[in-house]
Amino acid sequence: MKILIAPDSFKESLSAEQAARAIGQGFQAIYPNAELVLVPVADGGEGTTEALVAATGGESYTDHVTGPMGVPLDASWGRLGDGVTAVIESAAASGLDLVPSAERNPWLATSRGTGELIRAALDRGARHIIVGLGGSATNDAGAGMLQALGARLLDEAGEDIPAGGGGLERLARIDTEGLDPRLAETRFEIACDVDNPLTGDNGASAVFGPQKGADPEMVQKLDACLARFARVVEETNGKAINDIPGAGAAGGLGGAFLAFFEARLKPGIDIVLDAVGIDHKLEGVDLVITGEGRIDSQTVRGKTPVGVSRRARAKGVPVIALAGSVSSDSDCVHDYGIDALFSVVPGVVTLPEALETAADNLYRSARNIAAVWKLAERRY
Repeated sequence: MKILIAPDSFKESLSAEQAARAIGQGFQAIYPNAELVLVPVADGGEGTTEALVAATGGESYTDHVTGPMGVPLDASWGRLGDGVTAVIESAAASGLDLVPSAERNPWLATSRGTGELIRAALDRGARHIIVGLGGSATNDAGAGMLQALGARLLDEAGEDIPAGGGGLERLARIDTEGLDPRLAETRFEIACDVDNPLTGDNGASAVFGPQKGADPEMVQKLDACLARFARVVEETNGKAINDIPGAGAAGGLGGAFLAFFEARLKPGIDIVLDAVGIDHKLEGVDLVITGEGRIDSQTVRGKTPVGVSRRARAKGVPVIALAGSVSSDSDCVHDYGIDALFSVVPGVVTLPEALETAADNLYRSARNIAAVWKLAERRY
């Protein structure tokens, strides 16, 4: 039996590699002689750099940058095996996990650190940059990133606007004359794990603002700030970005790339799956196991489990997905190639308990799935 195990990370508990290993150990307990193909993947968020660097034999770097709440930190990025392609995760410098829950505030959080990582990649010769959008603490439409790369975002008085999503309420003009000239000769490929527009009921603020610390009143204000950014962008260069799918990714970072760089948004999972050669690895596979921390209706909008299941469906391979949390609206994933879906949490537990026991829960669930699969083999 050949089993391909291709999960994303289980946020705040297990990396994709750790998750794949736990699932594999569960299957080996029942199928000790099975051929297990472990393929940790990502969809543009956390783990994208690790997956792509490993897939291409690249190299990792660490630079000192500005964190989402303005506190300096060390952030990693990668250069792929071709020597000219860099891969950067917005989460590495501007990520939600970098900010304690009590301190999360998208009104103040900045994407400056992501721009500083891009500048570091340019300094090391990168002229093709893959940027993974996802898991950000910010809602500033990439304003901080643009400022780090030399743009000036100005208020009515010609002064630089303050950091954070709230600073956009003062935005009157964007001066791009000082943008790093190397950007003009750099190709950006944006690994985007969602297709949300910039504003509106399905926009960055409404959908992702609450998990970043925004209450309902702040969500409305942030949405107005992003709408203001979109208007000023159109006045600056004629580009209408507000309703483009993916513009709302990472608190509007997707919109900034569309507005000011020669960037192409592509589902992050497809970029990663192509890099790891998933189609080749699926040859001869009997079963695929995928998963991530939570599976819900948003999973069909470019998340890892559905990205994997689409590739598997094209090969006629059945797919089982595992998640720490399965929402009541998750049945829609069955229309995208996921044949069965299971929560790995054994009962009513607190979130800290679920995070602490994630590896054991994955192992136990995988073992039970393998046992049922073996029973079916015996029966039929």
